[in-house]
Amino acid sequence: MKKLTLLLSLLFITFGCGVQQTRDALTSGNYDEAIQIAVENLRNRKDAKGKQDYVLFLEEAFAKAKERDLQNITLWFKDANPSNAEKIYNTYLALHNRQELIKPILPLKVLNGNRQANFIFEDYSDQIVSSKNALAKRLYDNSKALLATRDKMNFRRAYEDLKYLQQLSPGFKDADKLMEEARQKGTDYVSVYTKNETNMVIPIRLENDLLDFSTFGLNDPWTVYHSNRIKGVTYDYGIIVNFRNIAISPEQMKEKEFVKEKQVKVGQKKALDANGNPIKDQQGNFVMVDDMRTVTATIYEFRQLKSVQVTAKIDYIDFKNNQLLDTFPLSSEFVFEHIYAKYKGNKQACESNYLPYFENVAVPFPSNEQMVADSGQSVKNKLKEIISQHRIRK
Repeated sequence: MKKLTLLLSLLFITFGCGVQQTRDALTSGNYDEAIQIAVENLRNRKDAKGKQDYVLFLEEAFAKAKERDLQNITLWFKDANPSNAEKIYNTYLALHNRQELIKPILPLKVLNGNRQANFIFEDYSDQIVSSKNALAKRLYDNSKALLATRDKMNFRRAYEDLKYLQQLSPGFKDADKLMEEARQKGTDYVSVYTKNETNMVIPIRLENDLLDFSTFGLNDPWTVYHSNRIKGVTYDYGIIVNFRNIAISPEQMKEKEFVKEKQVKVGQKKALDANGNPIKDQQGNFVMVDDMRTVTATIYEFRQLKSVQVTAKIDYIDFKNNQLLDTFPLSSEFVFEHIYAKYKGNKQACESNYLPYFENVAVPFPSNEQMVADSGQSVKNKLKEIISQHRIRK
């Protein structure tokens, strides 16, 4: 009985909240929200007495929403502003979709008055088609006007309008051709190149890897980066990687001696009591325990080290006026490290992840040129981070 009472209380609270939410939406002029809530609540047991509030709210919200939409459309037509084309089309769609939302739950009874809820539906198909055609013409004409300017932002707006036009009316005139024109005109072309202000030769491999933008993954549809200039392309901006300094450390060999100690299992032995006598279990068998021994090893570790630090600055140049837009520092370090080791004693005293060092031997140090080349991935990641965080156009 208590469970039933609790369930009824929860249902009452839920129903009450839904009714109040619908009433609030209706009184605040959010008619479509009120319609959506009412329809959701009338999909099941729509003729129940407890659903009457939703029926009345739906009837009122539909009538008021329709009246407001038609008044707005009349006003927009009188205004005769071409920019109203999208609002007119979307409002006719809303009038149609609203009816389609309600149709599946009809008919609805109004118990107090013994009548059917009143919903006056209209056929808006002609208005939808004519307003869509007007909008398509508006988008097309506006895009052509934007393409006749010299502003890249206008070209990008034209692209978005033409993209919408293609969704609205696929194959409209030469919209696909204009869309490609807008994409090309709206794109910023950026020339990326390096300058060497150090007293060292920059390896060709480093330059090629650094300027390989195919692997950069810079997700910017309106910016194209070229490391090799293409004939016929007018470049808007430049990004210059100015190498300022390359510092390479001397080759270093660091030696270290240390002792490792560990308890290891060497077998099993009989368990002894406090008096040193073997212990037996209930069946008379000797109790066996792990035989642990302490092993030690003296480790002689050799660490080969060499590092390179690359310092550069990244300059953003506006080619239209040859002005410096911004400068960002770039610093990267690459470390060559090789470890090998020898031991005396029992190598089991060492952790398992240290054992491979005993298989290693000394290796030749990389050349300075190789060190600079190996720093390329780190430099490239730093450059990518700078470009990603500091777009050409904010």
